[in-house]
Amino acid sequence: MKVSLNRVNSNYLFEAKGASGVLVLIDNKTDEPSKGASPMELLLMGVGGCSAIDVVSILQKQRQEITSYKMEVVGKRKEVRDAKPFEAIHVTLYLEGKIDEAKAIRAAQLSFEKYCSVSITLEASVKITYSIILNGEKLN
Repeated sequence: MKVSLNRVNSNYLFEAKGASGVLVLIDNKTDEPSKGASPMELLLMGVGGCSAIDVVSILQKQRQEITSYKMEVVGKRKEVRDAKPFEAIHVTLYLEGKIDEAKAIRAAQLSFEKYCSVSITLEASVKITYSIILNGEKLN
């Protein structure tokens, strides 16, 4: 896997592109208004996006009817020398539709523990937890 970055202004704005050819803007949040996501925001988006794709795929294979899927990903940071890495990430999955509770729980478990390459890459240094809200009710 390979991505490229190209600086597009005299400050911190970059265009990043992977094999898909889709451009993603990356910027430093110190210069408002920002024109792109920060690298740390992109990391949280990666955790959420990876898991979301897994969960949708698993539930579709089980013939569950998803009418709405939203996520919220929150990262808690710590000071390490001059950096502020994440020490914990919590993902809340908001699912709606005709979805069996046990299947929703199992799909999330499989994603975070077996399939999501982003979460598994981070698991040695970041505690990743999740909760599921199905049709307005918290499952775990």
